[in-house]
Amino acid sequence: MSAFGRRNGIGQSARPAFGVARPMQGGAPVRESGGAGEGGAQFPPLDALPLPSGEAGGGAEAPSPGSVPGAQMDALQRLADRQAASGDAGSSRVEGFEASVHKIKEQVLPRLLERVDPEAAATLGKDELAEEFRPIIGEVLAELKLTLNRREQFALEKVLVDELLGLGPLEELLADPNISDIMVNGPEQTYVERKGRLEIAPIQFRDEEHLFQIAQRIVNSVGRRVDQTTPLADARLKDGSRVNVIVPPLSLRGTAISIRKFSAKPITLDMMAGFGSMSPKMATALKIAGASRFNIVISGGTGSGKTTMLNALSKMIDPGERVLTIEDAAELRLQQPHWLPLETRPANLEGQGEISIRDLVKNALRMRPDRIILGEIRGSECFDMLAAMNTGHDGSMCTLHSNSPREALARMENMVMMSDIKVPKEAISRQIADSVDLIIQVKRLRDGSRRVTNVTEVIGMEGPVIVTQELFKFEYLDESAEGKIIGEYRSMGLRPYTLDKARQFGFDQAFLEACL
Repeated sequence: MSAFGRRNGIGQSARPAFGVARPMQGGAPVRESGGAGEGGAQFPPLDALPLPSGEAGGGAEAPSPGSVPGAQMDALQRLADRQAASGDAGSSRVEGFEASVHKIKEQVLPRLLERVDPEAAATLGKDELAEEFRPIIGEVLAELKLTLNRREQFALEKVLVDELLGLGPLEELLADPNISDIMVNGPEQTYVERKGRLEIAPIQFRDEEHLFQIAQRIVNSVGRRVDQTTPLADARLKDGSRVNVIVPPLSLRGTAISIRKFSAKPITLDMMAGFGSMSPKMATALKIAGASRFNIVISGGTGSGKTTMLNALSKMIDPGERVLTIEDAAELRLQQPHWLPLETRPANLEGQGEISIRDLVKNALRMRPDRIILGEIRGSECFDMLAAMNTGHDGSMCTLHSNSPREALARMENMVMMSDIKVPKEAISRQIADSVDLIIQVKRLRDGSRRVTNVTEVIGMEGPVIVTQELFKFEYLDESAEGKIIGEYRSMGLRPYTLDKARQFGFDQAFLEACL
């Protein structure tokens, strides 16, 4: 069985007779072929199976539910349920108490703005503004002849302050520590991610204009802009959360905002081992890799935990080292005293003034860094990063999108070849093999859990091929009744090729014991 539940070929030595094959049933024992006329449990004789409609001697009736095997019936029912659910339109309409508060807010807000000086209000904090608003809100409610109880009044104050100083309906989602992602798909639909699972959020924007104003407020705070001429923008919130905004005409359902939140408390490798994201031995090996200045590439898909892993590894950097981080939208939060974050700049309206990651990597080499950390490599900056790793900046790290360590190496080759640098493929491969020490593969599994699935060493070249060896691997075993994936972290028992590098820092024995 492979790492994520795909079964390898069963009984490959015995070729079954041609016929109708029954779908695989989980947990059923597989019999070896007993002879030419017997296909084993996996491929039973034709007369043991219910035939499809129209094949059983002219009978036109479908098989009765009782004649279909139980596991097959369960699978077909789940498929039918999914097909029925896929057409349901997800709507974030608020109802009940929240809906009544929002309705009152729409009546109170215009009259409140007539009585408030916006410039003076902008200088106050949220708590101070709430105190100032309380008597004014009372006056407006009296004018409108609305009577609210204490709970409704506090809720109304919060909604109004969020509207004027914060991000409106998004504020309550940003305050929820269990939410890791917020995805706004136009004014009427918002999804959030909790513990790796997506669910609809009970918030709603007034209209498209309201949502667009909030999007502008987010990007303007970091000196960027979003409108029809520049409909894409990356930004960040004050707490470091990453934001992407895309507006019409590119987004057909209205303004779309994607927010990736980060934990207020920094996550360490020990915490990740406690969560089950890796084994204690893997955590020890990665700690040594970070402290021994290995050049590390973290590979994974969207939302798999690459940035979290990079932040956790950065805790092992010596406080005396000068660290430069380079990102499109600054989201790394290193815990080091000598850390300088750099951020790219998009072009202005005239198409000038753009500063790319590659420009920042070139400039960083002149800033006397001990380590260079790239938030994500997507293109030609890959060559500059490899050059930095290979010219005295050991311990540099970066992330990239890839499905496996082997694909990560191929993707790095492709990124260099897609740039304007004319270098033979063999030279690029050798540069990668000489520069990269370790590839850490992280994945978000279908049950929502995030795990380190592979820790792979890059050994060198053998002809035109980059040679690697796997130190650790996550092996899929089973799935619980609740849908939780069960597996184990296995050490491959190989002697690490990077042991000499760990020996320079006095960690060779501990590294060897962790890997064996």
